[in-house]
Amino acid sequence: MNNDNDEVKKEDTKPEEDNSEVVYDADIDSDNMSDPKEKIAKLKEKIKKLQAEKDEYMNGWQRERADFVNYKKRADEEKKDYIKFANENLLEEMLTVLESFDMAFMNKEQWNAVPQNWRVGVEYIHSQLVKILDENGLKEFVPKIGDSFDVKLHVAEEVVPVTDEKEDGLIKEIKKKGYTMNGKIIIAPKVVVGEFKK
Repeated sequence: MNNDNDEVKKEDTKPEEDNSEVVYDADIDSDNMSDPKEKIAKLKEKIKKLQAEKDEYMNGWQRERADFVNYKKRADEEKKDYIKFANENLLEEMLTVLESFDMAFMNKEQWNAVPQNWRVGVEYIHSQLVKILDENGLKEFVPKIGDSFDVKLHVAEEVVPVTDEKEDGLIKEIKKKGYTMNGKIIIAPKVVVGEFKK
């Protein structure tokens, strides 16, 4: 008898049919529309609305991405500028050392009185310093005698009278060389300028 009961139980637990292919839209079915054309129109309207939402999200995402890319570029530029500025301050301080070398070399009489081996060593150290400064964007800026004086580029340390009108406003002598850092003048050269008076 037990076997018959087991068979009945097995028949009762038979799986139901799979209705997963039927898709219901709560909004559409709640309107109790029986006309398929109305349902299609409503579905098309819903698709349009979803497409508009998708486009809005996509545009927002693209704008955010572009803003992030721009932010990253700005941050990289600011970082480069910060490094340049930090280097600029350090190199400007090193200029005093370079100028001390130049002053020592200018006194030819005393410089030539120093033993040859010692001079060669000091000149080598000087050339190393110049090379390091040059590799970091620091360059000497020395105008030529006869160049036109430009207040944006030069400092007039002295004005001397000239007899030729063509020499008016021209550089007559270089008192002290200047320096540029990555193309920007950080120390303007000091010059003597000719001035013609009638």
